[in-house]
Amino acid sequence: MKQFDKEHILHPYAPSTPLADMELVVSASGVYLELDTGAKIIDGMSSWWSVIHGYNVPQLNTAATEQLSKMSHVMFGGLTHEPAIKLGQTLLEITDKSLEYIFFSDSGSVSVEVALKMAFQYWNSQENKFKSKILAFSKGYHGDTLGAMSVCDPITGMHSAFEDVLHKNIFAEAPMCMFGDEWDEKYILDFKTKLQENHTQIAAVILEPIVQGAGGMRIYSPELLKRVKELCTEYDVLLILDEIATGFGRTGKLFAYEYANIAPDILCVGKALTGGYMSLAATLTSKKVMQGVESGGNVLMHGPTFMANPLACAVANASLELLLNSPWQQRVQKIENQLRQELTKCESLEIVKEVRILGAIGVVELNVEIDLAVMTPAFIEKGVWVRPFLNLVYIMPPYIISEDELSHLTHAIYEVLEEFKSIK
Repeated sequence: MKQFDKEHILHPYAPSTPLADMELVVSASGVYLELDTGAKIIDGMSSWWSVIHGYNVPQLNTAATEQLSKMSHVMFGGLTHEPAIKLGQTLLEITDKSLEYIFFSDSGSVSVEVALKMAFQYWNSQENKFKSKILAFSKGYHGDTLGAMSVCDPITGMHSAFEDVLHKNIFAEAPMCMFGDEWDEKYILDFKTKLQENHTQIAAVILEPIVQGAGGMRIYSPELLKRVKELCTEYDVLLILDEIATGFGRTGKLFAYEYANIAPDILCVGKALTGGYMSLAATLTSKKVMQGVESGGNVLMHGPTFMANPLACAVANASLELLLNSPWQQRVQKIENQLRQELTKCESLEIVKEVRILGAIGVVELNVEIDLAVMTPAFIEKGVWVRPFLNLVYIMPPYIISEDELSHLTHAIYEVLEEFKSIK
């Protein structure tokens, strides 16, 4: 099987002929992945932020099984179903009261596409065709579909190969005021200037609140987010917040925008929405935006085949119930405290530039580029699954991780980084 995989199956951001075999996972439970070798390794990635409850969760298994016995899918055009309605009710209860409408889609990237289309249609339906740009931030990441790529960092991001075919948007400097730093208006100056000079062309601002993910795992000041909202209001520009990675407790707040005590015009969520069981996302928006979109008798022009898939919605309902009825705040705070105590030890290593921590997120930035072919096997040898990129070793463990399991993870990171020069 590994040989077939190596010869024929494409993996994310990897060559068609990879240098090494993929690890073959045969089962997963709790925070552990079991490999075909019999090894059990602690997953420090929550399968890219999503598996917040761990693997093979009885409540989620039951929700999936019960929904399968009724229907796994039905089209959402002209029809509806209980799992979608219940999920919609919960999402509106836990997000800002200004958000009143929900569009379900099947991935985070698509939820961003929907958000962008909402913003463009909002202005176009009101016969304002000049607002055709999005203002985004450098070092930002919002997905791999064409519209989402157009608002990712065009220079240091992953999509420079598509620069000539993407919609041309406007980019402000990446957030420079890190979480906990003293605020200075100079940190918002470039964004403010870009907005002042181009607001007649800008339909919306999009950004990842508090934590920029795949663009560099940067954790920035809530004050910047607050000022962005104020300026969007001043210049009559919509604000899209991409909480696909940060939503559902990852930063220590249920949603990261709560750190700034603001609300978006459009909100994107995904990843942890189903506890990592199914692919599902949602775009939430306000009555103001929907009334604008529908001016002149228009409707939002989007409709994925698997929109509001009942199986995914049923699992999402069970996942949110499990999250909201759990002591998730205490769990995330405990993870943060332990990461501060144990992961910051890495700053003593010569190759480490900085350690950043917020909620259940730990980031070790190196002074050197990472060699995945060397570092990944070294982590597996230590009994953990960590997937670094660029010069970053980062983790976002499941919230259920025990103190001993998290210590195993943090000690493995320290030991691998300590050995990195010699194993390189």
